[in-house]
Amino acid sequence: MTSNTAYTRQVAVVLGASRGIGRQIAIDLAREGYAVVVAAKSTTTPSDLAKLTPFPPNPNSRQSTITTVVREIILAGGTATAIPVDTTSYPSIQQLITKTIETYGRINILIYNPGAIWWAPVSATPMKRFRLMQRVNVEGLYGAVQEALPHLTRQHRHDRDRQQQRQQGRQRAGTGEKTGPRIVVVCPPIYSRFFRGKTAYAMGKVGMSVLVQGLGMDFEREGLVEGGAGMAVVGIWPAAAIESAATEQFTRKEPSYARDLRKPTIFSDAILAMIRAPASEINGRLELDEDFLRRHAGVTDFSNYSVVPGTAPRRIMPAEFPDLAVKEQDDDGMRADSSKL
Repeated sequence: MTSNTAYTRQVAVVLGASRGIGRQIAIDLAREGYAVVVAAKSTTTPSDLAKLTPFPPNPNSRQSTITTVVREIILAGGTATAIPVDTTSYPSIQQLITKTIETYGRINILIYNPGAIWWAPVSATPMKRFRLMQRVNVEGLYGAVQEALPHLTRQHRHDRDRQQQRQQGRQRAGTGEKTGPRIVVVCPPIYSRFFRGKTAYAMGKVGMSVLVQGLGMDFEREGLVEGGAGMAVVGIWPAAAIESAATEQFTRKEPSYARDLRKPTIFSDAILAMIRAPASEINGRLELDEDFLRRHAGVTDFSNYSVVPGTAPRRIMPAEFPDLAVKEQDDDGMRADSSKL
């Protein structure tokens, strides 16, 4: 697709979208009418794609790539573009955002799903593995946000102006945007039990959670949250384990483990609900998929998400989380901005 600055469909960039949860998010966003940029490292050559049978491949296998996901979307009547990205490389992330703007002229939704995993004690986590997790989990997210933020902010201003025009009667109702710009990050609520047995991994994932809460505060300070076209950043994490490439290593050894797994559709359904929710209700929050769907989408029956019909997957997350706010939460003290000093 050639550059189109007048493109009117909402555009979602999904990083980590080649397999599992990320693939499901991309497919469901396309089904909802978004133009989706499917981004990850893995690709399939045209010759290999032509020989790939059956199609689509196992969504948790290495045969599932950004190329196959885009083909799935297009065969279903959606709009999608595959753009390779290496989240350990800032120039690669810059190129992803540049190509997205060249192709569609806008970004409405940024979803960061990549994650390097190593669950082991500190003594069994070598420096090489630690660095990889920080580069993929923390630095990759920060780089993606840095590059996308100017475009998301510009889109927010555009949407806000359109909304004001409609309110003033100069534009016919019903021609506005579905939602304000959103950043959705796959990261956990912050609580101490999460650190146990996987400290190095938790350092990066909680760092991502800090970015969500801190960036949400930035949005509030800058007046970007309020209004129908408000901006928001939100974190999401599974309440129960979700079927993915990561969980296959367990189900291969012990098939009964599948009884405690949910389908990735619960995650994409929760993200769609977040995108539709008012910015003020989600900005800076760290949510669980099940709890958010229950509170904001009125879902009470989660049985259709079970991988094994008739089972009730075990919840792996606490029922309640500590409140990190302090009594002096709204006291900024002496504000400082190093970029302006």
